[in-house]
Amino acid sequence: MHLPSPIEIEKNPPCLDQVDMEKAVIKDKDDYENELKKQQKDLSEVQQAYYHQGRRAIVVFQGWDASGKGGAIRRITEKLDPRGYQVYPISAPTPEEQGKHYLYRFQNKLPAKGTIAIFDRSWYGRVMVERIEGYAKDTEWQRAYQEINEFERMLTDDGVRIIKMFLHITPEEQLKRFSERLHNPQKQWKLTLDDIRNRDKWPEYENAINDMFRYTSTETSPWHTVAANHKWYARVETLKIINKAMREGVDVTPPPLDDALIKAAEEQLGIVYKG
Repeated sequence: MHLPSPIEIEKNPPCLDQVDMEKAVIKDKDDYENELKKQQKDLSEVQQAYYHQGRRAIVVFQGWDASGKGGAIRRITEKLDPRGYQVYPISAPTPEEQGKHYLYRFQNKLPAKGTIAIFDRSWYGRVMVERIEGYAKDTEWQRAYQEINEFERMLTDDGVRIIKMFLHITPEEQLKRFSERLHNPQKQWKLTLDDIRNRDKWPEYENAINDMFRYTSTETSPWHTVAANHKWYARVETLKIINKAMREGVDVTPPPLDDALIKAAEEQLGIVYKG
């Protein structure tokens, strides 16, 4: 296998067996809503800082089918300025994309200055679904660990903050959510034949996910696992992780108003600035 340099790899990468699923619960709805609002407000402040300072961030979401990625992303973006972020739902590559390097279709989705790019699934499909389903040859997915690390290192060296999230649920919880989708006309479209077939390969996907953590959780772009059996907890925890990661080393204090703007407001609008 083409394994990445051990210097790049996090010393203690995550592992699915280490995710505490039992304690990851928020039982009180008021507690959930209050903490959700607080985290959303904090993230809105971070977004403004990134905009004013011209910073860029990428948030990567991976997880089991029905693990709640879409719901978490909706709560993340709910209070953000829509001009400052873009969500990219990633599905199977088009015939044109299949004829090019697998990273090609992600390179034109990188965030512009002052914005956030959110990927609902990502380039990590190479070392998971493409590995398990045989869409990539062994040599292709094996060398992808190094390629991905180099791709992300190039971005972080250029100032991009990368936050990688994996939403983990149990097979039992997934089956429960599949049943809910099947019997809910508003959610039936979310359940696919691939979702059903993939359950038969759960152990293979577990191995691939743990390999992904082992070889691509780096010091500059670590993986964050979220226990997602309980949706309220997963949504709040996801926001907490993103807030903490995006704030690290960043001054989120709003910039001072421009003196010319204050003068124009006073002279032309009669507004007296009291700051």
